[in-house]
Amino acid sequence: MEKPTIRPLSERKNKVQIGDFARVLPPVAGFGEWFDSLPDILGAKDLKALVATWKEVKARGGFVGVALGAHVVKTGLSPLLIDLMRRGLIDHVATNGATAIHDYEFALQGASSEDVGENLPNGTFGFWRETFDGLNGLLGEGAKVGFGSAVGQAILDKDLPHKELSIFAEAQRLGVTITVHVAFGCDIVHLDPDLDAGLLGRATHVDFGKICESVCQLEQGLWVNIGSAVLMPEVFLKAVSYARNVGRLGQEFTTANLDMIRQYRAMTNVVGRPSSVGLNIVGQHEILLPLIHQALLVDSSPPHASKKETR
Repeated sequence: MEKPTIRPLSERKNKVQIGDFARVLPPVAGFGEWFDSLPDILGAKDLKALVATWKEVKARGGFVGVALGAHVVKTGLSPLLIDLMRRGLIDHVATNGATAIHDYEFALQGASSEDVGENLPNGTFGFWRETFDGLNGLLGEGAKVGFGSAVGQAILDKDLPHKELSIFAEAQRLGVTITVHVAFGCDIVHLDPDLDAGLLGRATHVDFGKICESVCQLEQGLWVNIGSAVLMPEVFLKAVSYARNVGRLGQEFTTANLDMIRQYRAMTNVVGRPSSVGLNIVGQHEILLPLIHQALLVDSSPPHASKKETR
């Protein structure tokens, strides 16, 4: 392959700045009453059931895992997820390589999300020096401790300017398991001619072992897939199969899928097949997650969804 031109991040326009991020608010007066007033029908019923289940699981010390697509970070929701981790409401964050890229770039420069449509025609899309060096440079450590842990620790060790807005750094600081599940060729850092693909494979495979271990703890717990249509539902299904193969997971847990549209793999591999209760809530992340975050902070007692109610 010919040697590509790699440019500094300072030359790139970004569509999202940290000033656009969601803000963490304390419980808003009257929100619990408003939330309980939502109809016990269809999506609202599932939304209320998700919040009620999340509270109930954590109240008795159960396990909650959250799987993310990259758009969850790109839509400015990192502060809310960080707050939920700090409150002990999330035990595992599982995500893809693109999420690690955006999280790292926000921590480094306070901005991310290049304009693909603008940069693809001239061949500049994806070729950014600091992103390549930052993410691919930590793979040696990632092959030992896992990709997710290595990203978080690198952001902390480098004392990046906006590390307080990094899900990875905060998970590492708190001891919350965070994993990155990579599909080769899907992330801009795979364009790096100096990428050590063997280290990348080992780093993400360590994280696959971690998600399998977490899913083994999921009985009577909750798994929430947010904005991942293919990769995380596939990884989750394999982890469920492993946990059942070794005799450490039954059927009694809850799964939920949150996305802008209904997607086959998420509906099948997260909502339909694995669990006794499957919830599906259609909506935009930047609206749903603030509602869920606020609802988790206030007292409310909505009903649980009936088993396998997966419209």
